[in-house]
Amino acid sequence: MCTFAPQISMNMQENNYIIEVNSVSKFFGDKTALDNVTLNVKKGEFVTILGPSGCGKTTLLRLIAGFQTASEGEIRISGKEITQTPPHKRPVNTVFQKYALFPHLNVYDNIAFGLKLKKTPKQTIEKKVKAALKMVGMTDYEYRDVDSLSGGQQQRVAIARAIALNPQYLFCDEPNSGLDPKTSLVIDELIQDITREYNMTTLINTHDMNSVMGIGEKIIYIYEGHKEWEGSNEEIMYTNNKALNEFLFSSKLNRMVREKLEKKSEE
Repeated sequence: MCTFAPQISMNMQENNYIIEVNSVSKFFGDKTALDNVTLNVKKGEFVTILGPSGCGKTTLLRLIAGFQTASEGEIRISGKEITQTPPHKRPVNTVFQKYALFPHLNVYDNIAFGLKLKKTPKQTIEKKVKAALKMVGMTDYEYRDVDSLSGGQQQRVAIARAIALNPQYLFCDEPNSGLDPKTSLVIDELIQDITREYNMTTLINTHDMNSVMGIGEKIIYIYEGHKEWEGSNEEIMYTNNKALNEFLFSSKLNRMVREKLEKKSEE
């Protein structure tokens, strides 16, 4: 029987970094998905990982969450080296791009699923599920079939399932994928409200500049497996990084969002 022995990082103690990704690479055969990426996140920080499709941002999130294993480098959470630790042993909950809801379970049972696995008492489960439903604005939906819900409602259920477990960390992989702009904005605001309410450390993957404009304290731009840029959503307007600027002006929507950011900074 192997026992996981915590190793406390001196760097975490000195710099108050709660998540440390040190020189991490991920290879799939001869393809490099991530190349020597380093990033640090402080407790309670809201970080947006931005980049085009296929850039490696989902791989990075999955490595930190434990759903994939780094080929090189080291990952620490709360000072503990967890590079090879499976996801169920990490203090992390992930909201997946495709929601990952169980179609044979109703809303209540989907949210309660993780709590039941942890053998949480029935009364506690009921209390936590109802609190999570209230937080995401779906108190009247607990016995609805998940297949009868809209995409935005299913995403709310996925978020409720994550927060019901009271995680220290919330990871969201493209939470607005497939949602209309209005619903996307609602989901962004909901995630931000929840993370503030529970003081969670939050990482969100997105290629949507609308999300960057509305949420996040720190932005990390990933391009072709490399960390190209890091800064705030104010600093992103003035970047001279070529790859990031090409992305920011790669679509009409991104150009419109950047113009809004520039006008906002001038007010």
